[in-house]
Amino acid sequence: MASPQRFSTGTLHNCDMDRILLEGMSFQGRHGVRPAEREVPQEFKVDIEVDCDLSEPGKSDRIEDSVDYRQIYAVAKEVIEGESRKLLETLAASIADRVLEIPRVGGVAVRIAKRPESMVPIAAAAVRINRTRT
Repeated sequence: MASPQRFSTGTLHNCDMDRILLEGMSFQGRHGVRPAEREVPQEFKVDIEVDCDLSEPGKSDRIEDSVDYRQIYAVAKEVIEGESRKLLETLAASIADRVLEIPRVGGVAVRIAKRPESMVPIAAAAVRINRTRT
């Protein structure tokens, strides 16, 4: 059993950070290095893991005490459906930076995948980045 740790919220826990996961989000975007990838929308799959303290919402059952999943989803949707970028790395970093601005978020992992026609038969080209609040 792990020893108790104090996190920035000042609460006492006997585990690593709690985590919210949003998996399998799907959005259409115009991103890629090649101009052809930016001409026609293509599907992007996004998974986001948010490190946060869930002890209070676990007791209170109040969304105000947690990280609202809708905010995380909205960030991913806005980035993927927004301005065209060349690299998955740029998209993932943009999502991570914006999610870290949400109160109670201590860290985030973002995975973005797409299936470029030029690379078939691979299942996906993907990146995963991890960021923490500084």
